[in-house]
Amino acid sequence: MQNSIEVTGRTEEEAIASALRQLNLQRDEVSIEIIERAKSGFLRIGASPAVIRVIYEVPDKPSKDSAEERTRCFLEGLLTRMGTQANIDISVKDDGSISVELSGEGMGAIIGRRGETLDAIQHLTNYAVNRGAENRTHISIDAENYRSKREESLVRLAEKMAAKALKYHRSMALEPMNSYERHVIHTALQNYEGVTTCSTGVEPNRRVVISCDKSKPQV
Repeated sequence: MQNSIEVTGRTEEEAIASALRQLNLQRDEVSIEIIERAKSGFLRIGASPAVIRVIYEVPDKPSKDSAEERTRCFLEGLLTRMGTQANIDISVKDDGSISVELSGEGMGAIIGRRGETLDAIQHLTNYAVNRGAENRTHISIDAENYRSKREESLVRLAEKMAAKALKYHRSMALEPMNSYERHVIHTALQNYEGVTTCSTGVEPNRRVVISCDKSKPQV
């Protein structure tokens, strides 16, 4: 990025020297434009100083307003207010979304019961980082690989309850879950022969119901 200043001096060289001192730059690091040459006049009558413009490059500062920086700044402040310390590892995916992994001692407090605190942290971070932003950035937050472990647990639960639904020929209602967890259940059973799934109820008590599907072969 270019910037410039205008400097006066009794002579062009004096003005240039003054500008270089102000900018702490060398002569070959700037461009000089003579706006007005110095006039000596007669007995200083009609004399006028030289006026020059010095053009120089200003290094572009790394953006402190990137989604990645806003994410780190918000999380550091939030965790401090929660009285918790954590290592914050942020990576930007090819699609521009942001993945955050929290690690350290006391992750149980950050995760919370069934991941409720972690979900709240993720929701608040997405809201804070994207508020007023021209383009929305999706931010996923995990701690100690909790979400992957939880997803594996949900898949096992889905298959277990689907087997029960088929064995006893009745619908099986699962515990209330958030939208992401319900999605995991639906996805796990979408190709499971003999059962169908649906969500029922209202938040925060919305849950998945697994039922026998007469249109599918029974196992």
